[in-house]
Amino acid sequence: MKHPEISISRQCQLLDLCRASLYYRPQRADSEYNLKLMKLIDQKWLECPFYGSRRMTAWLNRQHHPVNVSVNRKRVRRLMNLMGIEAIYPKKKRLSNPGQESANVKFPYLLRDLSIDRANYVWTADITYIPMKKGFIYLVAIIDWYSRYVLSWEVSLTLEKYFCITALEKALSGPNQPEIFNTDQGVQFSTPSFFKILLDRGIAVSMDGRGRVFDNIFIERLWRSLKYEEVYLKAYNNVTEAIDGLDRYLTFYNTERLHQALGYRPPLEVHYEKEGSRRC
Repeated sequence: MKHPEISISRQCQLLDLCRASLYYRPQRADSEYNLKLMKLIDQKWLECPFYGSRRMTAWLNRQHHPVNVSVNRKRVRRLMNLMGIEAIYPKKKRLSNPGQESANVKFPYLLRDLSIDRANYVWTADITYIPMKKGFIYLVAIIDWYSRYVLSWEVSLTLEKYFCITALEKALSGPNQPEIFNTDQGVQFSTPSFFKILLDRGIAVSMDGRGRVFDNIFIERLWRSLKYEEVYLKAYNNVTEAIDGLDRYLTFYNTERLHQALGYRPPLEVHYEKEGSRRC
């Protein structure tokens, strides 16, 4: 990265490397105990997504920990923020909060009372935390709402927006695109560099309302299946091993895993069947 004539930006472009990853240096590695707590939090949150930091702290303290070690709420709140998760419940509206970043835009929720009866009508995206033996990564996936087909995915060491943009561009590189793209209100999806890609293609942008528990239910089911059927069983040693494992599982998920809601067929088969032959 010390070429005298080619700029850092151009070198990253040529190597297909995110500049944020190049400059990122972790301040301090999380302790082994914190990583253990994060895995427990992740597992419990999948079961009880309505648990906030108070309940999560109380639940953790009921588990088996070293003698005279208690988990305080401050630590749990920090770890949940680091994992990118929060309790799902109706929140108070903040109609006069000037401190929010003006560059991030919130779009209306477009899926209310909508009959999603064909592939490539609605796509959705979400981010989840993937634990490893030492450390963790973040995974973003984009799926077709109707067929549950995973269109693309990417991993990152940080919650920067760039890996979400890469996943979006990869999903749109094929012959199809959705009529509506739905996400939560996370900063990765509400930044102009993300939603402008959609608007430039004439795709309507939809965002979940605060506290709407079931808005992203299909991709939440993907995370649950992925973690209980792959991630928690394997305990990846490093990022390379994690990427290989995720690739194998998501390929299996698309092409072989039978879904009861799809008539015991895999998502790939449903995604590419003739429009209208199945109703959601």
